[in-house]
Amino acid sequence: MYDFLVVGAGLAGSTIAERLASQLGATVLIIDKRPHVAGNTHDPLNADGLRYHQYGPHIFHTNADHVVEYLSAFTEWIPYEHRVLARVDGVLVPIPINRTTINRLYDLDLDPAGVERFLSARAEPLPRIENSEHTILSRVGRELYEKFFRGYTRKQWGLDPSELDATVCGRIPTRTNDDDRYFTDSFQAMPKDGFTAMVTKMLAHPRIEVVTGCDFGWILDRARFNHVIYTGPIDEYFEYKFGSLPYRSLRFEFETRDVAWVQPVGCVNEPSEVVPFTRTTEYKHLTGQTHPKTILSREYATSEGDPFYPIPRPDNRELYRKYATLAAAQRHVTFVGRLAEYKYFNMDQVVASALVTFEELARTAAVAS
Repeated sequence: MYDFLVVGAGLAGSTIAERLASQLGATVLIIDKRPHVAGNTHDPLNADGLRYHQYGPHIFHTNADHVVEYLSAFTEWIPYEHRVLARVDGVLVPIPINRTTINRLYDLDLDPAGVERFLSARAEPLPRIENSEHTILSRVGRELYEKFFRGYTRKQWGLDPSELDATVCGRIPTRTNDDDRYFTDSFQAMPKDGFTAMVTKMLAHPRIEVVTGCDFGWILDRARFNHVIYTGPIDEYFEYKFGSLPYRSLRFEFETRDVAWVQPVGCVNEPSEVVPFTRTTEYKHLTGQTHPKTILSREYATSEGDPFYPIPRPDNRELYRKYATLAAAQRHVTFVGRLAEYKYFNMDQVVASALVTFEELARTAAVAS
């Protein structure tokens, strides 16, 4: 008998489980169908002792001090500012587009004001921004849209940017200075010993029991609990009553090379549709390891496999709303996280949302008592 069952040992489930046990003294059973904790942030060591991210690169960045304070109880941090290059016209240039990108690509020597004029002259004024294609055209114009965004987006999402919400490409800024950081958050760092070690410490509480390789349906007949925290796919919970919510998945090809370094930065994007994969990641940039070898992954987006990215389109949101209505009627089940809420969250947003959910559960428990 447990007070809470938490389904999913990723960041959302692990944060809530830790808070329930340490702050409320609740007994918690947390399960995951995978053979490990930490969800998509799982970062094991390979046979050579190289740390890699099994489900693709995860970069921690945030402006939320309370999230940093919370996670810092379970890890030390190493500084890391993510930088990405895109292979365009045979040249590696920074993405997001900045002054260096424009000058290198067009063999110019523009100052920031000159870059602003360059982009403004090419931007297409549109009466309304209705999709991701509009977002990019209104910022940088057709040529840069074709060079950097259209092919990459079509590979990543299996849809043209004109078929995706404006928010998809709207998350990528355009700069006129030389700032080549992918993110500009006030806190940018990686867990010193990795995400899996951090999550393992979060769950190392005597009132938390962790069971991996365990399916939700299997545990229902073998344990009792007062409340369920569900972080899995919401359509799966309701047995696909209204049909499946569409996701994009990812497939990875990992390669270890007997050299210290291969890439100048952590990720190299491949916007061209001629190249079948979207990007190559070299994990030592992210992990800070010193090692004579290096490990890389090539990333292929697919419609089959584990759900990674909810596809942001109006019809998908409408389908999710049907499931959300059912979820709201569940008195003893709380739905939280990217899959349960069918929404793209950064890691810090996942933790922040889980902390808010815990506070709501704590208030409910206080009222009940």
